[in-house]
Amino acid sequence: MQTVTHHGRTTAYRTFDRGGDGHRLLAVHGSGGSHRIWTAQSAVATDHPVVALDLSGHGESDDVSAEPGYETLSAYVDDVVAVAEAAGGDVLLGNSLGGAVALTALVERDLDVSGAVLAGVGPRLPVPEDLLEWVSADFPRAVEFLHRPDHLFHDADKETLNVSRAALRQTGSAVLDRDLQTAHGVDLRGQLSGVDVPVLALVGAYDRLTPPYYHEELCEELSECEVTAVDGAAHLAMLEVPAAFNRELSGFLSRA
Repeated sequence: MQTVTHHGRTTAYRTFDRGGDGHRLLAVHGSGGSHRIWTAQSAVATDHPVVALDLSGHGESDDVSAEPGYETLSAYVDDVVAVAEAAGGDVLLGNSLGGAVALTALVERDLDVSGAVLAGVGPRLPVPEDLLEWVSADFPRAVEFLHRPDHLFHDADKETLNVSRAALRQTGSAVLDRDLQTAHGVDLRGQLSGVDVPVLALVGAYDRLTPPYYHEELCEELSECEVTAVDGAAHLAMLEVPAAFNRELSGFLSRA
């Protein structure tokens, strides 16, 4: 892992580079995640290097003192900008809250990128009220809710589910609570017309957390956007069906 220091904290990131000279991807995980959700995307690094970061308070990155909502969202954007300046990245790759972070960076910051791939993202990211309550009051129940069929995963094997549960427990209830409250407050409607780079909206066909129509609404807001459903997956398609996800990712990078 490499690090960059900014705003009084250190952000960790990992670079997957197998000699590819194509677009350099800057990958941003979602709520409660870390750079590890993009491990399977290292397969595209033969053509396109991948830089995957840990947002503040996740994985190996320092935490940040920020209130849930826009303050946290802005801090996460600072993380992305700092890693972009340190390690490069001309295509943003974001999942869920990480996609909202990427979009906010495109709207509010002067990032020199040529495209974005957003998986499990809409112009809004409402979170079920029960989940918002459970994550602080009954954390094990929140973790199990997220691992019901067609939430994070459609039909993942037992080992994948156990690894995912363990990852959320490691992140902890406080950071996941902050993430989910921040995602719940995201509202980029009416702000995306100025995003002038090609966007691919990737959705797991069975995703109930951010269903396909979220991605259609996102593309209605963007000037150049296409929606593609990935079969056999829910919210974390990059983990559940990595080969299919990578095919769509590589195809978009070739076209864009």
